[in-house]
Amino acid sequence: MQPTTNSPYRTVSQIGAKDAGSIVSVAGWVEDVRNLGGVAFIILRRKDGTLQLTLKKKENEELFKRATSITRESVIAAEGKVVANPQARNGYEIFPARLDVLSAAETPLPLGVVDKVTAEMDTRLDNRYLDLRKPEREAIFAVRSLALRSIRESMYKDGFIEVHTPKLAGAGAEGGASLFQTDYFGKKAYLSQSPQLYKQMLMATGLDRVFEISPAFRAEPSDTVRHITEFISFDAEVAFIRDQEDFLKMLEECIADAITYVKRNGKEHLEALGVDPRVPTLPIPRLRYVEAIDILRENGKKVREGDDIDTDGEKVIGRAMKEKGAELYFLTEYPAAIKAFYIMPREDDPEYSNSFDMEYKGDEMASGGQREHRYERLAARMRSFGLDPAGFDFYLKAFRYGMPPHGGWGFGIDRFIHKMLDLPNIREAVLFPRDRNRLVP
Repeated sequence: MQPTTNSPYRTVSQIGAKDAGSIVSVAGWVEDVRNLGGVAFIILRRKDGTLQLTLKKKENEELFKRATSITRESVIAAEGKVVANPQARNGYEIFPARLDVLSAAETPLPLGVVDKVTAEMDTRLDNRYLDLRKPEREAIFAVRSLALRSIRESMYKDGFIEVHTPKLAGAGAEGGASLFQTDYFGKKAYLSQSPQLYKQMLMATGLDRVFEISPAFRAEPSDTVRHITEFISFDAEVAFIRDQEDFLKMLEECIADAITYVKRNGKEHLEALGVDPRVPTLPIPRLRYVEAIDILRENGKKVREGDDIDTDGEKVIGRAMKEKGAELYFLTEYPAAIKAFYIMPREDDPEYSNSFDMEYKGDEMASGGQREHRYERLAARMRSFGLDPAGFDFYLKAFRYGMPPHGGWGFGIDRFIHKMLDLPNIREAVLFPRDRNRLVP
């Protein structure tokens, strides 16, 4: 897609053979400089491609000398004539009459942009501004933007409104040691693990369908390819439901639409990454917890009913489901004891809950379920988890004055991009990732 802003400089996609003979101004990064003695070529790069600047020594020796001394990755501006040339990149080249170095790059570069030599993840992240100049890195975030656009459009279509809840809170949504604590004018405060409590409170307001796409934080010292401490969570809550199937349909359609939208509008980005995501057939499978336990046992994994399904177990189930043709599926009806206090136990079998995880290629993407909307039962469930309801009075008050049945989900955007694009590490899907060892850049 061509930019529509009134920039003084043309981008690569805005110049073609139709411009032959005209004078244009361009600017970008110097990808390479080749001096062949009497003629030199500068490869200029913008995010939409590269173009060739051609300089002849005999026509302007001073300009030629200056151009051939420019370091790679410097930012330059040039003005010159467009000339059709089937031998040049894109079928044309520019003969500059003027060339200005807007910002010279130091040498040596800490990280190559077009070099084939691979670099360690830490080196890349330490020099992320250079790493992101690589077309295949840019493609990741172009896909991410497309997916987010589709998700928002799907939610608006289903009658949701977008909200933003506090990221500094006096209590955690799930408690435990995964909270980042900070000082808030002499009081203890915590970075939000989830907007869970706030979006539930909104269900008592008449805002029947809300969603939020915003940061969340988990103080978990996990050194894995699928965990980060700051992530983008796509949360939604729906009021006046009968059961969780009422919103599982919304979630699966939203995610299937996002993959479809990416495939339709991001072909060049997917080609740059060498991937072709599969659009799931709806409805996606629902696999009950007890059925998942049977799959684990059939595959030789020792697991007791009532245990949570760990990462290795998710991988085993993922492989089994893939053999059945399902990359995306729901795990449902977990034991009530291993789900959060706000998850509603099943009426017909309170040992289990109205809960789910959405799994994609053997990794958890989303978690949620129907919430306990009845005040006394919710307070009792909090106490059974060792939580003092008095510490959550700001939240519980909303349940005293008419709370409709409701439910929803939290969905990890970073992990979704990680798995959709088959990236080796979730950090690839985050501009400036945070983990327990990385706080800058």
